[in-house]
Amino acid sequence: MDIKNVKYDCRHFKVAIPCKPNKEHNVDCENCKFYVKIEKRILIIKLGAMGDVIRTTPLVVKYRELFPNAQISWLTLSPDVLPKEDIDKIYKWNETSLYILRNQKFDIAINLDKEEEACMLLAEVDSTEKYGFIWNENHIDAATPAAQHKLITGYYDHHSEKNTKHYMDEIFEICHLQFNDEPYLLNYNKDLAAKWSNIMKYRGQGKKIVGLNTGCGNRWLTRLWPEEMWVKLTKDLLKAGYFPVILGGPQEEEKNSIIAKKTSSWYPGTYSLEEFFAIASACDIVVTQVSMMMHIATALQKKMVLMNNIFNKHEFYLYNRGVIVEPETGCDCFYGNSCKRDKSCMYDLKPETVFKEIEKL
Repeated sequence: MDIKNVKYDCRHFKVAIPCKPNKEHNVDCENCKFYVKIEKRILIIKLGAMGDVIRTTPLVVKYRELFPNAQISWLTLSPDVLPKEDIDKIYKWNETSLYILRNQKFDIAINLDKEEEACMLLAEVDSTEKYGFIWNENHIDAATPAAQHKLITGYYDHHSEKNTKHYMDEIFEICHLQFNDEPYLLNYNKDLAAKWSNIMKYRGQGKKIVGLNTGCGNRWLTRLWPEEMWVKLTKDLLKAGYFPVILGGPQEEEKNSIIAKKTSSWYPGTYSLEEFFAIASACDIVVTQVSMMMHIATALQKKMVLMNNIFNKHEFYLYNRGVIVEPETGCDCFYGNSCKRDKSCMYDLKPETVFKEIEKL
């Protein structure tokens, strides 16, 4: 075979190793009926928090609809949450990945992170179209005017507090697209999900399973709902015939063990991220503060009660499967790391309020 006949623009091409059609059908580029010409080369830069990476995945769905044969690449700090079957090339942020991306040409490149390094990379990448946040004259800038709104709401709290657009509308507008309820994507192990579904059904004995995610990460601890509130809600759920499951990561282990002991409820312990996704997939309803769990539950299309205090509630889009509850007294520390009150406003979000919303789902 003449090397001139190698189809480097095929979606199946693997750089230096045999492609899938060659492995499965013993064909080469001269006699291959599986050739698919790459329609567009698209790069998404979204490094950030794991939950933010998950909630950006609807863009992949949209671009697949627009360009079914696109080659989609994604650069991130959280590659494990991205599904390989939907994204052609997943790069973890490191020097090798940066070198590779700087030496490719793209049709569309998107950066949705405001970190300096991400903006600088978008400026350096060779792409016909660029969207999102870029580096220009020693500062962050909008690659197109469509990204200016998101910059302004990031710069100034009083603009952010007045914002009525949710994140999905914002990122689609930044990319000059229209959001039409494109779903989240998530890399989760379906065999593990089936295993945990069986475990939960056995333990729940036919009851509706409510996952209670008690943590929220370390960045904004003002989001935390007090332990005694979780205890009261758990007892109310048990009394009403639900099967509550206490959920969280390693930093919630002590608290969750205490809640489980005080309420005689089930706390399965801490697991790997992959297993945590599987456990969440077995829940019928999820109750959580604003956290990564909110995005996991949305990706798994779970009904959800979302507790919010320090953020603008308009930012969150729950696909008509959930409800947002907030303290009746409001919150005085917008995006704040410390509470301005003697007693946190989260004490004013009562377990009875959360329970009533669970009953409605």
